[in-house]
Amino acid sequence: MLESMNVPSVLLAIAGLLAGGIAGILIERRGLRRARSRRETEGRGIIESARLEAQSVRKAAELEGREEAQQLRVAWASEAERRRSEIERLEKRTVERSETLERKLEGLDQRQERLDQRRDAVDRERSELEATADRLDERERMVGRRLQEIAGLDRESARRELMGQIRDEARADAAQHVREVRERARSEAEREARKIISQAIEKLSVDHSSEAAVSVVTLPSDDMKGRIIGREGRNIRSFEAATGVDVVVDDTPEAVILSCFNPVRREVARLAMDRLIGDGRIHPGRIEEVVEKAKDDVRKTMRQAADETLYELGIHDLHPKLHEVLGVLRFRTSYGQNQLEHAREVALIGATMAAELSLDAQIVKRMGLLHDIGKGLTHEKEGSHVEIGYDLCKKCGEKDPVLNAIRAHHGEEPARYPETFLVTAADAISGARPGARRESFEHYVKRLEKLEAIASSWDGVEKVYAIQAGREIRIMVTPDKISDEEMAVLSEQTARRIENELQYPGQIKVVVVRESRTVDFAR
Repeated sequence: MLESMNVPSVLLAIAGLLAGGIAGILIERRGLRRARSRRETEGRGIIESARLEAQSVRKAAELEGREEAQQLRVAWASEAERRRSEIERLEKRTVERSETLERKLEGLDQRQERLDQRRDAVDRERSELEATADRLDERERMVGRRLQEIAGLDRESARRELMGQIRDEARADAAQHVREVRERARSEAEREARKIISQAIEKLSVDHSSEAAVSVVTLPSDDMKGRIIGREGRNIRSFEAATGVDVVVDDTPEAVILSCFNPVRREVARLAMDRLIGDGRIHPGRIEEVVEKAKDDVRKTMRQAADETLYELGIHDLHPKLHEVLGVLRFRTSYGQNQLEHAREVALIGATMAAELSLDAQIVKRMGLLHDIGKGLTHEKEGSHVEIGYDLCKKCGEKDPVLNAIRAHHGEEPARYPETFLVTAADAISGARPGARRESFEHYVKRLEKLEAIASSWDGVEKVYAIQAGREIRIMVTPDKISDEEMAVLSEQTARRIENELQYPGQIKVVVVRESRTVDFAR
């Protein structure tokens, strides 16, 4: 085949192949250069993009740092302002305390001055008595000598006669002097006591509201009564079983009555009934659900009321069981007076009087707060609230002054601490304030009848009048049977019998009147 081909054609073919290979090589190199140029351009773009992104990140970090610094400056300024306000408040409180201490010191100085004046007066009276005794001795000697000279009596007989005469005179003088001292001391003590009690009451002003053993729930319409009763009475039975409260549905227009002697159950029932009426869905399942929610709300209310009272009185270490029972007093009343408010009031009044008398005001607050704590468990345990409260506080580790106040404020044991007398007085003040308590008409009449019966039981009593709503008993005695000296004995014995045989708020004044009249006619 080669032999058939001529040489020039072969050379041309070889030259064409070489030219095509060289052109391919050149094209490939040109493509490589373009690719390398493109990659360099892309690399520069990536580098530029990275640089821009780094600048953006740096600017964002700087901005974030500035914002954080600004926030720190604002927080620091707020904290500085708060600390400045706290320092100002502490300074103001320190100034107020120093002023209070100065006033107390002035009061103590004045009290010390009055005591010094009383001591001087007693010393003068003692000197006068000693001088009187010396004069009586001299008079005895003179009378003895005179009797011996005139009557010719021996010394022993004259001595007996003289001693009898002097004894009678001394007894009359002593009785008169004791009466004057007693009246003066009583007047000063009453004036000082009125001052202290008035200051204590003046610092406490509370509203009183009376509660009964029933709660009235208002209905939007009388049609709601049928829904409350339910088919064949299943709704009302479910409600009474869940709450333990009697539901009275009578002819009272647009109202139902919830009756129960347990105030906590009655409050739970009232809340549950209000919610059922507002919701409109009344059936046994819904009733149980709403009653449980109402119980939780009442427990929260009691806990909050106890917390607020303890915070106000500054008592922070009360036993959890006492804290729970204290909350129950929020819905407990005695003669219409709320017992939690009564306990708070007794604590504040007693503490104020204790501060005036330089006694421990904090322990008086605790004693006053817990003196009627047993009333929160009288619906669950048998016995008087005094014994229930005493046992509860003793189990919870309360100190002896608190236990003594619980029993002594009803006279079940004598008061062993000065603070106990203040708690008893504060309890009487709180219960006797106008509008604080109410009592039934029958109980009021029985108390007046018993009061008059005690005063009429003495021999020589002519008439008895109970006046000023039983706050004062006036006894008219027969002058022939009762002397002036016996009047004081009669008033004291009557007061002691009233204390031992009657239960009453406040105090009862016993007045004995002895009047002599001589009547004649001119005809």
